[in-house]
Amino acid sequence: MNCSQAPDFILLGLSSDPEKWQLFFSIFLGLYLLGLLGNLLLLLAIGADVHLHTPMYFFLSQLSLVDLCFITTTAPKMLQTLWTGDGSISFSGCLTQVYFIAVFADMDNLLLAVMGIDRYAAICHPLLYPLLMTPCRCGVLASGSWGVAHCASLVYTLCLSQLSFHSNQEIPHFFCDSRPLLWLSCSDTHLNEFLMMALSAVLGISALLCIVSSYGCIFCAVARVPSAKGKRKALATCGSHLSVVLLFYSTVFANYLKSPSSSHSSGEVVAAVMYTLITPTLNPFIYSLRNKDVKSSLRRTLNMEKGPQD
Repeated sequence: MNCSQAPDFILLGLSSDPEKWQLFFSIFLGLYLLGLLGNLLLLLAIGADVHLHTPMYFFLSQLSLVDLCFITTTAPKMLQTLWTGDGSISFSGCLTQVYFIAVFADMDNLLLAVMGIDRYAAICHPLLYPLLMTPCRCGVLASGSWGVAHCASLVYTLCLSQLSFHSNQEIPHFFCDSRPLLWLSCSDTHLNEFLMMALSAVLGISALLCIVSSYGCIFCAVARVPSAKGKRKALATCGSHLSVVLLFYSTVFANYLKSPSSSHSSGEVVAAVMYTLITPTLNPFIYSLRNKDVKSSLRRTLNMEKGPQD
């Protein structure tokens, strides 16, 4: 087959059976709308309530913004493919999708690490917490995360753009991911494989180690608290964060802990659905359902029955 540096691709989507497309469309349209609603409501609740203008909720709002962008990067194209049966995508469109998926995945990773640091400072150093997590430092941590994510994604996408691909190739996925693209390339992909593994190791493993070390210190500090009530109060804000961490890293590692150019499997598609659509949809509900402050802020913001009386 002929090789080209700017070919068109065809996304095969979630299933080759047209009879399942309508069912998948209904399911994932519902998930997409639920994800949009949940993240927008969480952003609204945090922004509208001055009592939630704290470092923890600032980083949570950043996570909701990232998740909102994350699902919007993949879901509309997937829904279009399921509705029309046309999965064609241009080379530039494919690279754009690769770029933003990498940015938002890296941001999720980095923000979870920053939120772990925030919980460490709040629980292990409560008296120094206002001095440690000032608005300026929170802004630096958030903007630094955005900068690192964009730089890492830009480097990798530029290298990917130099590869040649077989013309009119079918991508066995519902979005343009770097792994299937490397598999379909007719160029030498060793540099791209090395970059992908190196960036994944530096950003992913270092962030995970940061989270693990933060919670190691947190659990040691909580173990020294004499009363059970004090321990529960200290860990009250950690449960949601740990749930999101486990959900995110389990799906990402299931998808990426092997050679980038290895053959594609249906299990990778399931894992990709989890971390690009289901996890960002669940995150705002994981944080809000167990948080009385967020729920009361939403009630006041949406002018529910008890809001005006409060």
